[in-house]
Amino acid sequence: MKKHPWAYVAITAATVFGLSMGTGASAAESRQTQPVMLAADTMEKAGDAVSDTWITSKVKSTFLADSDLDGMDIKVETNQGVVSLSGTVSSEAEKDLAIQKAKSIKGVKDVSADALLVAE
Repeated sequence: MKKHPWAYVAITAATVFGLSMGTGASAAESRQTQPVMLAADTMEKAGDAVSDTWITSKVKSTFLADSDLDGMDIKVETNQGVVSLSGTVSSEAEKDLAIQKAKSIKGVKDVSADALLVAE
């Protein structure tokens, strides 16, 4: 009996990707579990990145919308929910307001404003 050409493609793909051609449940389980675990880990990291990007955008837009803050002079960065503020503000009250506004954004775990300086 002659093998169909696609049979060679399937065997080659299985060899290249390290898939077992066995029919046991454990072979099927291992093929399904590993990609799912990798996908979950990747999605979690992607979720963190999206959340950080969203937080940064939300903090920045909140600063720009507030007439008591000069949002153009405040740089905002977020890493794992921790917002870092840098730049220059005109007063200690403006610095405190920026910190308060940043802390009020959903998803913000902490705010670091050590690099946010008050102009003299």
